[in-house]
Amino acid sequence: MAYPKIYLAIDNCFAYKRWTRPEEWCDAIAALGIGYIEASSDNELDPLYMGREYLADWVEAVRKAQDASGVRVANLYSGHGTYTTLGLTHTDPRVRRRMIDKWFKPLMEAAGHLGCGLGFFAHAFPHRVLQDAVLYREAIGVLEQGLVELNQYKVSCGCGDMGIEQMYSPHQYPWTIAQTRDLIRTVTEKSRSPFYFTEDVGHHQAKFQSPDMQQLQEANGKPGRDAWLGSDRAFALAEKGDLAGLQEEIRKTPHLFAEKKDGDCYSWLSELGAYSPIIHLQQTDGKTSAHLPFTTERNAWGIIDGGKILRSLKAAYDRPEEAGMPRRCEKIYLTLELFAGTAAIMHGFMAEARESVAWWRQWIPRDGMVLDELVSG
Repeated sequence: MAYPKIYLAIDNCFAYKRWTRPEEWCDAIAALGIGYIEASSDNELDPLYMGREYLADWVEAVRKAQDASGVRVANLYSGHGTYTTLGLTHTDPRVRRRMIDKWFKPLMEAAGHLGCGLGFFAHAFPHRVLQDAVLYREAIGVLEQGLVELNQYKVSCGCGDMGIEQMYSPHQYPWTIAQTRDLIRTVTEKSRSPFYFTEDVGHHQAKFQSPDMQQLQEANGKPGRDAWLGSDRAFALAEKGDLAGLQEEIRKTPHLFAEKKDGDCYSWLSELGAYSPIIHLQQTDGKTSAHLPFTTERNAWGIIDGGKILRSLKAAYDRPEEAGMPRRCEKIYLTLELFAGTAAIMHGFMAEARESVAWWRQWIPRDGMVLDELVSG
């Protein structure tokens, strides 16, 4: 069994509008005790704002900063800017083409010049699409088509491992384990190149699970604000008290519901972790994605445990290999993705970031150690 090498990294999104030049955020991150960086497009790296000439200069600045600080950019990643748009699944094909040609490809070229990988989430399905299983399938096809093109371009421009981030709501596909498995297998097969995903340990909750009979009976006639029944038609049927019609509508819209395991990051890691070259780390209660640091106070109630993360990853590599899936990752970057608010006091934030790094160094004392060595140790 070939287990991957594990590296501790951090996303530099916390530095945007604060430490914006490569030499600044490289030095700040080196001071945290981190040697690997995920560079966010939100930190003066968005191709739609910056342009190709700027990106070429940025790459050179990163190279100089890496040499001076000793840290290395391991991956580039999309940020909030592209998270807010339909992007790759926009209803207008001109916008989809612009997204591919003017955002993705320049960023992939920058990744190629730096010899690093790329992760992203830059699409969504509008509400209308969620109401119809056929439209939902068509939207998946549009997404797959764009991803296949990009995954093929990855090879020609020298970009490293590339993958899409999993999410946690029906309009942000893929949001279940089954969907994610299908997507990375399909893109890998059609592009004839490995395609991966990013697991974010805070991207899970139980809100969208299929309701049981008791929940349906409680919602029938007067669905509460927190009830999840799926489509608009389902809610209308519930308000009418049509239980049989409600059950049939839910049966016809399986794309709107998750299984219990989809709400558990450890299930994701134990099933698909071998195909996640980037794993985003945040402390969480398992219900919200606030991108909190790993402080003593938060670790007391948070569900994320470093040892359990590594053991779940090892379980994925101990599973039999699946036909049609990409080759298993040889390197995995466990990447702290900690958000600093606009009014955050950065002295305090950096102290909590250092505490988070120290906490994770209990399980990853040295970068590049092999997974089974970390688990057995």
